[in-house]
Amino acid sequence: MDADRGAGTVTSTDVTDVLVVGAGPTGLVLACDLARRGIAVRIVDRSPAPPRTSRAKGPNPRSLEILDDLGVAEAVLAAGSAPLPMLKYRDRAPVARADPWAGSAPSPDAAYDRAWLVAQWRLEEILRARLAGYGVRVELGREVVGLTQPPDTPAEAGAKAEDGPEADAEASRVVVTFAEDRRGEEAALRARYVVGCDGAHSSVRKLLGIGFEGTTREDQVMVCGDVELAEDALDRGLWHQWFDEDGAVMLCPIPGTRTGWWFQAGPERDGRGRPLAPTADGFRRLLAHHTGLPGQALTRAELLSTYRVNVRLADRFRAGQVFLAGDAAHVHAIAGGLGMNTGIQDAFNLGWKLGEVLAGRADPELLDTYEEERLPVAARTLDLTSERLRATLEAIRRPGGGLDSAITADTTGLGVGYRWSSLAADRTHLDARTHPDASTHPTGAPLTADEGPQAGDRAPDAPCTEAATGAATRLHRVFAGPRTTVLGFGPGSAAVLDEVAATYGGTGVRTCRVYAADEDRGENRAGEQSQEQGEEQSADRREGRTGAEAGPPGCAVIDAEGHAAAAYGTGASARAQASAGGAASGARTGTIVVVRPDHHVGLRVPADDARSVREYLRRLHGTGHSAARPPEQSSERSPDRFPDMVDAVRKG
Repeated sequence: MDADRGAGTVTSTDVTDVLVVGAGPTGLVLACDLARRGIAVRIVDRSPAPPRTSRAKGPNPRSLEILDDLGVAEAVLAAGSAPLPMLKYRDRAPVARADPWAGSAPSPDAAYDRAWLVAQWRLEEILRARLAGYGVRVELGREVVGLTQPPDTPAEAGAKAEDGPEADAEASRVVVTFAEDRRGEEAALRARYVVGCDGAHSSVRKLLGIGFEGTTREDQVMVCGDVELAEDALDRGLWHQWFDEDGAVMLCPIPGTRTGWWFQAGPERDGRGRPLAPTADGFRRLLAHHTGLPGQALTRAELLSTYRVNVRLADRFRAGQVFLAGDAAHVHAIAGGLGMNTGIQDAFNLGWKLGEVLAGRADPELLDTYEEERLPVAARTLDLTSERLRATLEAIRRPGGGLDSAITADTTGLGVGYRWSSLAADRTHLDARTHPDASTHPTGAPLTADEGPQAGDRAPDAPCTEAATGAATRLHRVFAGPRTTVLGFGPGSAAVLDEVAATYGGTGVRTCRVYAADEDRGENRAGEQSQEQGEEQSADRREGRTGAEAGPPGCAVIDAEGHAAAAYGTGASARAQASAGGAASGARTGTIVVVRPDHHVGLRVPADDARSVREYLRRLHGTGHSAARPPEQSSERSPDRFPDMVDAVRKG
């Protein structure tokens, strides 16, 4: 499919499993995740050419982990730069300097400790290239103008039993209608699922009739654009911020450019105090007024826009077989830079669930958990960004205040979890529903290192070495790719790992035995890879193969420095079990941790609880090699299923 492909009339080839509407970061991440799973996906965008939008300044640490899983993090890091120290001015004179990241550093459980500056259009280029590697290209100039959901049953759509499963599948598709193309013909497409990633003015959301409640603050306005400044006009190693009583100008260098800068400012106003539309000459006047630089130092201005603080949340994220993600589902105050990042994380949550359902391994009810998990997170993020904006507006009233007030540990995204989710299947699950803050124990007490993550939490990273090859790796590299990972700590985990490998090998589940440095490995278990397989898997990761074509489904790593045991709280539990039961029970000690494809803990149980592991994997992946259910039509939930949960997360 060429990017400028004409729409044409409906043909037998105009069908797909998933249609992604909108080719910004959210849509592209979702399309990449689906394509690497072998799902038939198409992605369309109403723009005639790839947009060069730059308002979002880059991925936060959690989004970098997702981009790493997709195999593009290195390209993103190379295209951008680390966040810069901030130099703050008052009345044109520098008054303070701040580096919000000075005290942070990568840790064993998180390889990325800070956001990364990269132009949004460059990030999209990288994701489009990744997607093209799977044979999928963005179809530009295609605007969705109609959505027709299938009736409740194939029979109501005219399909008859004797027509067979193909007729049932055809009847269960969403019919998507596009605007007329340049040949004057109407185009349509049939898709099992549609995901609207088409921004705050989403056509998909409007066609579904989903409410988008919230507020727009007309009094909180900013003008934005990409500009070029004369060489050496400002130090490109700093993010410059002028905050005066009558306005502000902020200039941040755009990575990968010699003279490019992000320009943000309070707008010029007319005699009645109304904000004026941004223009290049207006930018020059603002520059001269606040910075003292001559207006002529601004040599070029493009992508000019007016930003108004807009805080809105969709009533629901799903209607039948159509989903909303990113700005189509929620828009945030700009403080903290969480808008694009929350959308990327929406996509990563939804992609694996669609993949398992479309592969026929999971029941369609798995898709209900997308809204169950992401709507409360979006609601909490709206509150967080609004609070950060209030803090920033208060800070800049005083000399020395600046955008560093918007940055907290919460804005990294690393603390987001789903303890309230029906997929959080450990023994504290019921209590956790009423305590959904991922930073606390379900009882409200702070987590300790010995307890480790609970079901629903982000799965920690940890450096380790591949047992088969001795190569350095990390647990998140083990998780990478479209599979659930079953980690086994302690000798008692071997039997469960063997059972999982025998049942699910090659069908969406991998096993990984985590050995302590002083633990006797003995002979390779059935669920572990040989040295040859280990070298093959290492090559897969180096060459970016993370889909169905990548690697053996089992591995073993050595926790040489104990970081994995510390991160997952297994060292103390193993010692406690051994102490309680003596040598006789020592061979049975261990912990099993099931990590979902989106790097969240699904289950954490003692190694002798094979039944819980079995039941949990069955829910996500069916019964293994024997699972060959045909995909079923999804059901639509009631839109008011989670209001109490949303309120709880906001309060948390």
